[in-house]
Amino acid sequence: MKATFVCTAVLTLMLLLSGCSSNKSANSEAPAAQPPGVAVDQATVGSITGKVAFTGEKPKLPEIHMDQDPVCMQKHKSAVDVQDGAVNDNGTLPYAFVYVKQGAEKYAFPIPSQPATIDQDGCMYKPHVLGIMVGQDLHVVTSDNTTHNIHAMPKINEEWDESQPPGAAPIDKKFTKPEIMVPVKCNQHPWMRAYIGVTSNPLFSVTNDQGTFTINGVPPGDYTLAVWTSNYGTEEQKVTVAPKQSTTADFTLK
Repeated sequence: MKATFVCTAVLTLMLLLSGCSSNKSANSEAPAAQPPGVAVDQATVGSITGKVAFTGEKPKLPEIHMDQDPVCMQKHKSAVDVQDGAVNDNGTLPYAFVYVKQGAEKYAFPIPSQPATIDQDGCMYKPHVLGIMVGQDLHVVTSDNTTHNIHAMPKINEEWDESQPPGAAPIDKKFTKPEIMVPVKCNQHPWMRAYIGVTSNPLFSVTNDQGTFTINGVPPGDYTLAVWTSNYGTEEQKVTVAPKQSTTADFTLK
């Protein structure tokens, strides 16, 4: 009777060990997680260059009246116009945000270690339009001897609204989702406006006072390139970037 009990116990233990071994083997053969994206071969990247033209009569922009805060007026020797709706003297648009909207999803782009920065200088946001990657640090600094109240108003990301007195430390923020665009205003100075393009890749640019842009580091491939403006709408076009080549893509808005 005792021998029978011992044999039964040993057999039961062997079956349990066999089951554990089988489960361990099954778990070890589970498929590995897929990598987050394909690394970009920097030896093959190209670029996209172009301009954003404007058709129509150049609008007369309203003048900003900063009388409510003498500190704001001290940094300006002449009248300051609003920036939204501006048209360059050569018939092109400044402050247009140009970005790769589709086609770069398979690539892994490291988040830049350097922050994107907005400065409040002369009670104006500098730059007026900027781009930032998801997860990249945003520094909001002030060069003014007056208090600002920075109010970011996204529809997808988290809204925030913080005061920044003179000499205060930078306000540090991050966006967690792509969003074109995030409007920013100052609750103390209602004419202050900025726009932030939040993207999942670094393939973006903002047009300058000649209406031109350059997007570097573009892997070879087919893309949808898009442009955003505060007053003249958006537009898209298909572009193909060959290895180590520069592709031209121009837009015309009205």
